[in-house]
Amino acid sequence: MPPSVRQKITAWQWFPKSLLGRLTTYILGLDIFLYLVRRLLRLFGPQGGPSLEGWIDFLTFIAAILLFLLFVRWLRNDLMWRLRNRLIVTYVFMAVVPILLLVAMAAIASYIFAGQFATFIVTGDIKSELKSLEASNKAVADALASQLRRRRQPDATSFLLAEGKQTGHQVAAWYGDKVLLSAATTMLGSPPPAFAKSGFDDLVRDHGHLYLRAVASVPVAGEELMVVSSEPLGESLLQKIAADLGEITLYVADINLAEPRPSPPPPANKTGPSSGARKPAQSGQFGTGVTVNLNGQVVSGSQNIQPTSVGKVPIASGRFDREVHFPTTVYFVNWETGDRSSAALLVVGTRVSRLYDQLFSSLGKYAPAAAMLLGAIGLGFIVIELLALLIGIRLTRTITRSVAQLYVATQHVNRGDFGHHIVVRSRDQLAALEGSFNSMTDSIRRLLAEQKEKQRMENELAIAQEVQAQLFPKEITQLESLELHGFCRPARTVSGDYYDFLPQPPDRLTLAVGDVSGKGISAALLMATIHSAVRAYSLEALPSHGIPQAVGAQVSSSGGNLPLARGEFSPALLVGLLNQQLYRSTPAEKYATLFLSNYDGNSRRLTYTNAGHLPPVLIGHDGSVRRLDCGGTVVGLFGDLSFEESTVELHQGDLFLAFSDGITEPENDFGEFGEERLIDLVRDHCHQPLPRITEIVTAAVDDWIGGREQPDDLTLVLARAR
Repeated sequence: MPPSVRQKITAWQWFPKSLLGRLTTYILGLDIFLYLVRRLLRLFGPQGGPSLEGWIDFLTFIAAILLFLLFVRWLRNDLMWRLRNRLIVTYVFMAVVPILLLVAMAAIASYIFAGQFATFIVTGDIKSELKSLEASNKAVADALASQLRRRRQPDATSFLLAEGKQTGHQVAAWYGDKVLLSAATTMLGSPPPAFAKSGFDDLVRDHGHLYLRAVASVPVAGEELMVVSSEPLGESLLQKIAADLGEITLYVADINLAEPRPSPPPPANKTGPSSGARKPAQSGQFGTGVTVNLNGQVVSGSQNIQPTSVGKVPIASGRFDREVHFPTTVYFVNWETGDRSSAALLVVGTRVSRLYDQLFSSLGKYAPAAAMLLGAIGLGFIVIELLALLIGIRLTRTITRSVAQLYVATQHVNRGDFGHHIVVRSRDQLAALEGSFNSMTDSIRRLLAEQKEKQRMENELAIAQEVQAQLFPKEITQLESLELHGFCRPARTVSGDYYDFLPQPPDRLTLAVGDVSGKGISAALLMATIHSAVRAYSLEALPSHGIPQAVGAQVSSSGGNLPLARGEFSPALLVGLLNQQLYRSTPAEKYATLFLSNYDGNSRRLTYTNAGHLPPVLIGHDGSVRRLDCGGTVVGLFGDLSFEESTVELHQGDLFLAFSDGITEPENDFGEFGEERLIDLVRDHCHQPLPRITEIVTAAVDDWIGGREQPDDLTLVLARAR
């Protein structure tokens, strides 16, 4: 393509920019070129260009797919970029689509309801016919029993034949083992089976036919009178039911719905078999298509399901008078075995108008009024939906106008123009948003300045955190007779808790644990001061005589005086010096708790003083607990204080535990974590490595706190005698 043409196409914004667009253009151009070549070749002959047909069809298919993808991209990136178009699509999905779904659901539900109602009418008519048969059979049984009570050997044949002709039913009767009547049907050659007790009325299968059958039993003079009435469920009965409904189709396997042809009746005085028995296997033909014996077994005929259809679907009374076809199952009893699991498929075909007439037949002349009421309700819903759509479009315009103004304002802010303001013309939430945007531009400068100040403070805190991290022991020197471990996790960036291990040759160690009041930078600075002072006082070689009295320290061991070797400092002396320094150099509200101790590895003695810190615990190897609480109050709060010190001996396996209130004071709904829970937890795991004990304790505290923020610094110091 020449550069000039390419520049013109690019200026007109016709040149494709994306890879998909260029690929689509090339394939579409090649497809058009091949099509023109084929047309040109056909000018020279009717068979010109047949080999190009396949390529043209293939390229046309690929081009169609690519054009569809470009159309979807255009909808997403260009058309749907405007908020107005997005809101219109949103309204369509929120209003139109749910209505279509509701209409579809209502149509499906209406069809299912219509089908269920049609099948209900058919099954209801069958049950009604069965109840009529039961009543007629009961009347025959009562009349025959009355004759038997008046005469010992009545001739009931004529009466039963007359009764059966009047009702249209087939009637058979037995008095004891004597057959009173079996001329009405050949299917009842013996009394009913054992499962058909008095009061039985159901749809039964007998000798390849379906019957509505009822059984009645009346005791007469010590014998039992059994009367059975049957009505074939055949084409005539189905035609009667379908007369006012439509078409009924019955699907059932190995059943002939043609009316059975009765065989000549047996002699009236012939004694039949006992109840529940059948005659020897005797075959008979009933209707057409199925041959069975008297035991109900199929001898010949089709084993397939043969549908029987009666009636026809009514003619539509209008455009919306749709056909309804719905299936249901009709269960029947096997007269031979009493099995009730067999079923026939019944399909009803009708129209909505016939179902409407059946449903509203009780309303009579008011049925059209009910239809008009339903139509008026539907029309009202349509009007409400249209009004809602119009109101939504009007509201969309007000929303998009405000959003457009906000978009222009954001472009000014993006260029650094914080002086641009939106003209507010309404009094709604969008107007409040525009006003908020105007106030936001005025606040951005202040926010930028505050952000710079915050960044500077964060940098300083990061530096303070790095400095404080250097104060905690990096590598702990383990003594031959004492294993050590310390842990501290700040609640904020920097910590006010303090612990330190200071080894002193030949085999001594200074151990310190403290907690500074407050949190943050001020607490961290005071913690650094204490750290430096403890290290300086511990390492400075000052004589011990006279200094305890100068600072008011009282050195004792179990209530007595503790002699000090030359060059040694007692913990009470050091804490007294530290208290005077902090009292003079810190504000009145600043103080700290401190546990300070010296450990002598040769004698395994720990000399300590506790200045207001939570008493550390010495857990013996036998599980005993001893709190190290000898000392005094906090340091830095009062000027002239005296501190006591004490000495304990560590035996092999004894565990020293020091902690801060960040471990024992966290609360939840059950109260504080508490010292007792901490001691029990450490005692249960005292044989674990010291770092593992620390992990168990901190995990238990975290579980106790739950999802809330850590309230205070967590500090834990462990030492175990070897």
